[in-house]
Amino acid sequence: MFRTFKTRPFLSALPASPIRSPQIKPVFTFTSTSRPNASMLHRYKPTITSDIVRLMVLETDKPHPDTQSEKGSFGEIVHRHFSDAGKAHHPPLGVETDQVFVVTEQGGQMPKFQDFDGFDGLLITGSMYDAHGDNQWIQDLLALLKELWTKKPGFTFTGVCFGHQLLARMLGAEVGPSPKGDWELGHSSITLTPTGQRLFRTQAPEVHLHQMHQDQVVAPPTRDSAGGLLDKDAQVECWGTSSHTKVQGLYIRNRLFTTQAHVGFDEDMVKRQIAMREEAGGIQDREHANRAKETAHLEHDGKEVAKAILRVIRTDDDGGWETVTNDHGN
Repeated sequence: MFRTFKTRPFLSALPASPIRSPQIKPVFTFTSTSRPNASMLHRYKPTITSDIVRLMVLETDKPHPDTQSEKGSFGEIVHRHFSDAGKAHHPPLGVETDQVFVVTEQGGQMPKFQDFDGFDGLLITGSMYDAHGDNQWIQDLLALLKELWTKKPGFTFTGVCFGHQLLARMLGAEVGPSPKGDWELGHSSITLTPTGQRLFRTQAPEVHLHQMHQDQVVAPPTRDSAGGLLDKDAQVECWGTSSHTKVQGLYIRNRLFTTQAHVGFDEDMVKRQIAMREEAGGIQDREHANRAKETAHLEHDGKEVAKAILRVIRTDDDGGWETVTNDHGN
């Protein structure tokens, strides 16, 4: 019932890449692959077992059919993206992912608590569903996340777009449509807070990522909103903001990292996902959609976000300015 993927780390470390300006084509290319049965959970593994990060990927949607045919499921895309980020870690990290499609109303399977034994953390993908919705599979996933949060204190939680919003909801934050009902689409600038600069180990004022959302986290969760899930010394921080969305990502040291923006999208994926939402009637502002498609080719900082997530999982996410200015830091 599981899909597992492993990637071996490089034998020699590469220098850390800086945050880049959005001026050239996307950094990511993917090899063709066919997608396994969506109701099965599969495992991708590295070929060696030294210095491995094990991540459970909870797939909450399926990509555009053309993307799925060319690049596989969202879980497979996540695996390759994080494997590339692991190679840039110092020392290099192998990445192992188990992947399960959890939308039970579409034939998916909700994993059990014990299925997470031996894993360092989980990642929840983006989805067409509303993270504030009451679908049974969303309720079941929230219950599972709360159990994992309570009973696995050393476990790391990360989420992208829908996953970001769902984890915020788990901790009691308000999640809902943007006040104007508009979308944040395509290649976007995110202003980094001091926390974001530290996490990404950069002095750059902003990063650039692909967006595709209408819902958002209204405000970060608090100890009061979390209903006992946050320790008294836990500090929930926002690492970035944009003109459209105040909370672009959440961070709790050695515990949680989320991002509203997508980290592994490339030009084709952006254009196809927008087209799907236009056809479904979700995106009605065609001018906005066309502008997003026109900027889909621009380079983005998704790899830097993945590297930061791996550092959170490895509990070396508290680097300071000394690391920022050192090209050979993690």
